[in-house]
Amino acid sequence: MPEIRRVLCWIFGGGAGKGRRSAGMEREAREMVEMLRAILASIDEGIHAVDRDGITIYYNDAVARLDGLDPQEVIGKHILEVFPSLDNGTSTLLKVIETGERIPDLPQMYTNYRGNKVHTVNTTLPIVSGGKLVGALEVAKDLTRLKELNEKLIDLQAQVVGVEKKALGKKKSPIEARWTFEQILTQDKSMLLLKELGARAATTSSPVLVFGETGTGKELFVQSIHNASPRRSKPFIAQNCAALPASLLEGLLFGTVKGSFTGAENRPGLFELADGGTLFLDEINSMPLELQAKLLRVLQEGIVRRVGDTKVIEVDVRVLAATNQNPILAIEQGHLRSDLYYRLNVVSLHLPRLSERPNDIRLLVRHFIEKFNRKFGLQVIDVTPEVFDRFHSYEWPGNVRELEHAVEGAMNLADGPYLRMEQVPWHIREGNFAGKAEGGISLPHGVRPLREVLDQVESALIEQAMRETGGNIQQAAKLLKVPRQTLQYRLTKVDKKS
Repeated sequence: MPEIRRVLCWIFGGGAGKGRRSAGMEREAREMVEMLRAILASIDEGIHAVDRDGITIYYNDAVARLDGLDPQEVIGKHILEVFPSLDNGTSTLLKVIETGERIPDLPQMYTNYRGNKVHTVNTTLPIVSGGKLVGALEVAKDLTRLKELNEKLIDLQAQVVGVEKKALGKKKSPIEARWTFEQILTQDKSMLLLKELGARAATTSSPVLVFGETGTGKELFVQSIHNASPRRSKPFIAQNCAALPASLLEGLLFGTVKGSFTGAENRPGLFELADGGTLFLDEINSMPLELQAKLLRVLQEGIVRRVGDTKVIEVDVRVLAATNQNPILAIEQGHLRSDLYYRLNVVSLHLPRLSERPNDIRLLVRHFIEKFNRKFGLQVIDVTPEVFDRFHSYEWPGNVRELEHAVEGAMNLADGPYLRMEQVPWHIREGNFAGKAEGGISLPHGVRPLREVLDQVESALIEQAMRETGGNIQQAAKLLKVPRQTLQYRLTKVDKKS
């Protein structure tokens, strides 16, 4: 934050300091200010700065689009003159000028100059120059579309629950859960044991934590647990914790009351909608830590408190959670609270990679061929022995989901009863994996140019680190022990090659 404030002082506070400067230094300072202004004008976040008297001194195009105004209508005018719906008590910019304290991540909803509702998350900062408060700056992230979509989702789920309650008396039917244990195809001993354990766990109301890489079938297991449980006739609601910023996720999970923040309305959260049923929280390791603490309280006490409310609501919800990152690693890296992990990990199911259950590949390939025969009106019988050998030796980093997509892609090109090698996606066709080296890195077959092999191993390490950290570049860089900028550059190189 000190670095940001120094930059803001250059732009809005009249320079980096006072004293004698040469003409060259003055010119460089002006050029620097113009460059920084150009950078701020090009970013997506809205930026609004006022001086200590509340007069707007900077107003970029992004915030102008949010407010439905032209920057020239705002710059040089007092904030209350341009936004008469605000006052000294509701304007965050004026509050920061008065108190000198930052206001971080504040959700806001307002009606702009054109009459459109706008949802933002704002961070407001004091601008300090020479040890004195000279103004305030607000950074606004537009969440209007995302907020609208999530409110529609909640409304639709509430309507479905209401309609089903009306149609079935006091019973509700599942909203989304379609899979059962019988539909999970496997002949692998470890998977058969997991199905048996999952079926046993389904009879209770204890939390379950499912851990597995992307594409291993975590949601299939979760839905199967719900459908095998006494709650099968009650709601099943799924929410990906990585899909929303913290400010929206909290209201989505726990609900909101009118007046809790600007524009907030009385809305039930997913816990209330799932009452009596099951709430599936995917990528739980991506949930902000402060929300993890609130989730832990709900699990322990069985009550929720809507955002901004003082009263509590009792709920009867079974929480099933999943993570694509090793939970112990997630705890070590600060992504998952250890107390929440121990509370969720009452029943733990660790789904293996597809490469760890090779005997299932033939079974799954035939299943997917039958599926796409029905969908595409084809009569494909099987894959050629060459294709099967390649499928059997390939590492399947995307697991069962990648295998399904590979079969679907090949069947789009099918011209006979057997899927041939040239119809298989190129990255699988060219992979030619023979086995795994220590640490899970796949090595190519035969002697190859050293630079080519090193590039492949580097790409595999980066891919593995990104998978284990759930796509978090900062954490992946720490895992690989390289600077974040280096990893960002390497990822760009990999993208260009692909």
